[in-house]
Amino acid sequence: MRIVDFVVIVLIGIAGLLFLLLQSWLAATVVRRVVGVPIGWPRSIVVGFIMSATMGVTVQYLFRAGTGQNTNGLNVAPAAAVMFLVLAVGWIFALGVGALVFIEAAFPTGTLPRFGSLFTGWKARRRRGRRYSDVVAIAVRHGLGSRLRGFGQGDSTEREATTARALRNALNEAGVTFVKLGQMLSTRRDLLPPSYIRELESLQTKASPEPWERISAAIQERLVRPVSEVFADINPTPLAAASVAQVHQATLLDGTSVVIKVQRPGALEQVSLDTDIILRLARWLNKTTPWGKSLGVYALAKGFAGSLEEELDYRIELENMRSIEHALATSGNYSVTVPHAYPEFSSERLLVMDTLPGRPVGSAGTVLAGMTGEERSALAQTLLGATLEQIISDGVFHADLHAGNIFITPEGTLGLLDFGAVGRLDPATQTALGMMLYSIDKNDSAGATDALIELLDRPEDLDERALERELGQLLTRYRVGFGSGGSQKMFGDLMSLIIAYRFAVPAQIGAAFRALAAVEGALQIIDPTMDLVAAARTEGTRLMSGKFKLGSVKDEFEQRAMQLLPLLNRLPRRLNRISEDLEHGRFNMNVRVLAHPSDRRYLTGLFQQLIVAILAGSAVLGSIILITSHEGPLVTGQIHLYGVLGFALLFGGFVLGMRALMLVFKRDVDD
Repeated sequence: MRIVDFVVIVLIGIAGLLFLLLQSWLAATVVRRVVGVPIGWPRSIVVGFIMSATMGVTVQYLFRAGTGQNTNGLNVAPAAAVMFLVLAVGWIFALGVGALVFIEAAFPTGTLPRFGSLFTGWKARRRRGRRYSDVVAIAVRHGLGSRLRGFGQGDSTEREATTARALRNALNEAGVTFVKLGQMLSTRRDLLPPSYIRELESLQTKASPEPWERISAAIQERLVRPVSEVFADINPTPLAAASVAQVHQATLLDGTSVVIKVQRPGALEQVSLDTDIILRLARWLNKTTPWGKSLGVYALAKGFAGSLEEELDYRIELENMRSIEHALATSGNYSVTVPHAYPEFSSERLLVMDTLPGRPVGSAGTVLAGMTGEERSALAQTLLGATLEQIISDGVFHADLHAGNIFITPEGTLGLLDFGAVGRLDPATQTALGMMLYSIDKNDSAGATDALIELLDRPEDLDERALERELGQLLTRYRVGFGSGGSQKMFGDLMSLIIAYRFAVPAQIGAAFRALAAVEGALQIIDPTMDLVAAARTEGTRLMSGKFKLGSVKDEFEQRAMQLLPLLNRLPRRLNRISEDLEHGRFNMNVRVLAHPSDRRYLTGLFQQLIVAILAGSAVLGSIILITSHEGPLVTGQIHLYGVLGFALLFGGFVLGMRALMLVFKRDVDD
């Protein structure tokens, strides 16, 4: 091959590549500007390559047709060949744009992996793939694939119970992250049926102890200084072992007995991998199942991932402990203790705190058996009072008060452990929750209704009068003493009422409900005769009565008066202006219709969609009339000029139709 021929081939290749890039750029630009769809470059290049190849074949064919070289094909005048070429190039381009639009509708930009990711991250992708396969295999083994697709669509009681049991077993087998997900879902009585709540409430994490060699290395790695400078000794036998952390007894150099909570090596990576899988599954359920979208499973999964990330950071748990400790000390409730933590020895994956003497409520049967009924009742009242005081008065509360996190000390007092999950309520929510308990105790259905509306996210088209009537009937039914299980039944009926009126439960309110539901189990162990609702009503009334004291009310009025002071300063001038306008007949009112930008955008989008659809339909209809018309001058022996113009008009109608189609898809996505 001569050098000249090689250079020509290279130049032709460069020209073809430039033409391909130009085609891709034009296709992407037209789709972005005219059709209104953001298109990624990889798919634009692929479609542009196909368009270029098709155009190359078409140009070659029509060139032969214009020069009379097609032996058994089309042969026309050069001017007609040029006209056909322009029309063909336009239609090839339009079909390419249509292909991009349909690809975008089926696989929106950003939902597929990036092209560069195909060559990077193989190790992490392989680990995720193996774990994903394990999780899917567990789900399939328990028969969840077909069951979850039909979730909530008229399931029978037996099928619902079977599915709930299968879900619990699958989550339990999948490991700690999925167990914690199930525990979180067990508190969402506003989202899941009672059969699912009952099964998920029984989920518990179990794990074998990690070898001491690995734990010792983890302690040394995560301690801010050498072990010998902090601890006199560490007991290699763990006090407790969970899936994420392990607890060991130790002694400081000054002789203080402490416990070390150390995160297992690799636990963070495993949880991060599992939360990534949960988010992917939630996104898939959100798209492929009607119940997934209605429940907002992806938003739930994101909230769960965020709370779990905080729970794995022991610096946050340290701050939570100090907040609860300060709140209990401020309230004067010294009968409930929190172990003192040592921030100077703690880190992100290691927590050092004082030893809490005693036994957990769940395994303190012998201690409780030695108490009198009055002592057990007083202990239960103290626990409930401290819990409600944290929620209503302090706004910072322990959100995971199950029987394993509540200790009974040798002195007969209570202690709290494990502050990875702590809820926080703003003052308005604290007051609303307290007012609901106060109104229930006073049989005030109007006050309870107002507090409930203030507490939860108000649904659209709420019938407040009907809600007040039903809530009043519920209060009347449970105003007198209850029998066995009365408190659970009342909470269940109240939650059913919340669900029936389509209230949404905010995350922090859900955490408060979760704390109350968890502490009820511990209270029933301490004092099986205790009526939680009656006790909660009494404690709620006591706490709210403190806020109604003269000093508290005076402080509240002063605070509100300070907020109203700027308005009061301007009020005389505004009243004077209004009175003068009324006197001289100048008073008028201006009402701005569609003042909010979102309303204007909504109507603009509707009109835009309507106009584009009308233009597209008109163009297509006009093109059909022109194409089917057999009148007008002939371009060739059989093709009329009006037919050619009809195909050109159909091109415009096709592009406008793509625009109208994507406006519909875009509106569906936004909604």
